[in-house]
Formats: sequence, C-alpha cells, structure tokens
Amino acid sequence: MSESLSVEQLSKHLEAGDWQILHAHLDVLQDQDLAELVAELDRRHWVVLFRTLPQERAADVFSYFSEDQQQGIMLDLNDDERAALLAELSFDDAAAVIHRLPEELARDLMSLLPDKDRWVIKSLLAYPVDSAGRRMTPEFIALRSEWTLAQALDHVREKYEESETVNVAFVTDEDGRLLGVVKLKDLLLGAAKRQVGSLMRTDVIHVQTRADQEEAVQLIRRYDLEVLPVVDEREILVGIITVDDVMDVTEEETTEDFLRMGSVGVGPLMLNLKDAGMQLLYRKRVGWLLILILVNLVSGAAIALFETAIEMVVALVFFLPLVIASGGNAGTQASTLMVRSLATGDVQLRDWWSLWAKELLVSVALGFTLGLAIWGAAAWLGGPDVGLAVAIAMVLVVIVGSMVGLLLPLILTRLKMDPATASAPLVTSIADVGGILVYFGVATAILQLQV
Repeated sequence: MSESLSVEQLSKHLEAGDWQILHAHLDVLQDQDLAELVAELDRRHWVVLFRTLPQERAADVFSYFSEDQQQGIMLDLNDDERAALLAELSFDDAAAVIHRLPEELARDLMSLLPDKDRWVIKSLLAYPVDSAGRRMTPEFIALRSEWTLAQALDHVREKYEESETVNVAFVTDEDGRLLGVVKLKDLLLGAAKRQVGSLMRTDVIHVQTRADQEEAVQLIRRYDLEVLPVVDEREILVGIITVDDVMDVTEEETTEDFLRMGSVGVGPLMLNLKDAGMQLLYRKRVGWLLILILVNLVSGAAIALFETAIEMVVALVFFLPLVIASGGNAGTQASTLMVRSLATGDVQLRDWWSLWAKELLVSVALGFTLGLAIWGAAAWLGGPDVGLAVAIAMVLVVIVGSMVGLLLPLILTRLKMDPATASAPLVTSIADVGGILVYFGVATAILQLQV
C-alpha cells in the first residue's frame, strides 16, 4: 500500500476532484494494494474512485475485492458501467459476480451482454455452486495433433489474448475431446515442421465438470499442476482451472471448514467478521447454539438418572467435569485430525477400518495415561474404590470420545455431508452424553450404588 497517501488524504482528494494527484499515487500501486486501499474507504467513495480507473485496470482491481465490495460496487454502478466491467472480467469471475447479485438485477445485467458472452456465463451458472464446472474458465488454447509446431505457434499468437494462460496448451480431436497436453516451451524449442502430436503428453490429469471443487484443488496440489483441464461426460474439453482459481477455492473451503468447526452457520455468502452486521452474526451462530442446548439437555437428563448415586458418594461430582472434559478434548483432537485428513485427501472412506484400529489403540494408551494421572487424587479424596472407579471411567470415556471424534466425520462423509460439520462443540456435546453414562455406569457398578 502507498506510504505517501493515507486513506484520509485519498478521501479528501476524491471529494475535491484532484484527479491528477490521485493518479500520480494510484498508478504506482499494484492492483492488490489498490484493492486493499479502496477497502478502507467509505462506501460512498468506492464507485467514485472506481470510475477514475481505466476499464481494464478497474476489472483487474475489482477481481481482488471481497464479495461484499464487489456486490456493493455493482449495485452502485449504472447499467452501461456494469456491462463494461463484466466484459473485461474473465467468464468465471463474471459468472461468480452475477450469481451473487439480486435475481432481478442479475437478469437485467445478463440482457445487456452480447449473445455469445451471455451463453457462456449461463452455461457456467448451470453447474453446481461448488463444482469444478463453476470454477473453470472456458478461455483456453486448444491445438490439433496433426498441426506442425509452426502452425501451433501461429494459433497461440492469434488466441493468446483470449486465453487465461498460454504456458500450457491442450490437444483435442475434431470433436473437442481431450487428447493430450503440451507446454509452450516445447512448442518454442521444437523444430518448426514437427507435429504437435509428437510432443504432447497423453496421460493428462483432468477433472469432470460436476466434480466437487475440492477434488480439483487436490489434483492440482498432488500433481503440482499449473493448469487443470475440465471435461464433460463425453470427455470433451470445456474449460480449465488455474492456480489462482485454486487459491480462491482453498481460502473459501478453509474458511467454511473453520466456521463449521466452530459451529457457525455458513451460507452462500461467506462470513466476513469485519463487514458483517450484528444481525448476520446473530443468525450465523444462534442455530447451532440452540441445537447444542438440546444435546446438552440430554446430558442433564443423564446426570439426573444417577441422582441417588451422587447423593451417596458426593466425591463423584468433583471428578465429573474433569473426566467428561477429557473425553470431549480427546474427541475434538481425533475429529480435527480426521477432518483435516479428509479435506486434504490423505485418507479415504475405505481406510476406515485401519484408522479405527489405530485410533482405538491410541485412545486406550491415552486413557490409561490420564486414568493413572487422576487415580491418586480420586483415591485420596474418596477412597480406593472411588479412585478405581474414576480411573476406569477416565479410560473408557477417553476411548468413547476418541471414537466419536473419529467416526462422526467418516459417517458424515459417507452421507455426502461436509465432515467439518463434526465440529468441536458437536463432538464434545455427543461425547459428553456418552461420557456421563459411562462415568456413572462404572461408578455404580464398582461402588455398588443404587440408581
């Protein structure tokens, strides 16, 4: 960000219309820094500053705005300005912007676009929101295998302005089916009369249009790809996903997972803590809190079942929070590790048996360690029998919590749900119910108490 121009000074120059001074400062800023600077202005200044930029740069800066900023600017521009801005954006960015606009405004804006652009954007919007098809751009360079390298380079020169990237070109047949991939470097260094087919790689990593966008992220990360081709059900190449697209997806998915792990609701508009109003923050959080109240009511009912046992051995109450919290903590650890592994593709559903066996052994070891740690204090406070009951209960409660934390994300994945829904509060609440039943069940059995 510019050090010589503060946000306050920028606002004053905008209000005074000092365009020459403004451009002297703004022209030396990178697009990302300018977008960050605009974000600190009052909203009434966003469009004023935006209108001073050349159309091409305005579109570049616009692509770095937050979703809230993009929507705010689109609402404040007139129809001609909106259409001009969309014309400068890549098709995938334009589709994302239109998707977030109010339905009536989006429909009116689509009617302003040229027929070809409107058709492309509609085709992108037809794919599911979180799919690879929605994330792809149809702007890529396709070559034919029988072309010479000289012909291929002529085609690249002709089409490079229309393509998202020219570092990689894809080879297709006459029907558009993906045959291979070739790097620009190979085209430049090869003999001019050599055919493209002799240089292309045929083992092309690709993704289906309706595959989840996280699958695209995993493929690019796993195979260190610059560009990932996207094909339809007929294996026809319809678009590409680039690294910058993946960065956006990774940020969104990580944000969504963190929100789910914290039992904060998510929706079409990801939560921005700085810009979100009190009403939005309330709505995002209240639902899960009400659900967790219901779960915790079950915990209270479970404790009430053992009221007589508690009256007979009051010392049991002293160790209840400690034992139950240990089970919840163990469950949260297991859940966090499992959700992360599922998100990165390190584990698959078919691995559940080996994961369960490993976690069982680990949780037994953890349980015995914590049981030994608490045994002395429990025996000193309530006697040897209470110490034994608390220690055994600790072992079993930690095992139960760990199993809940491990299996819940796997079950949710099997049900085609986001495993991050197995959030820390949810796992803890479920583990609490099971832990209370185990704790008092063990205590009443060893101490021979009445229920």
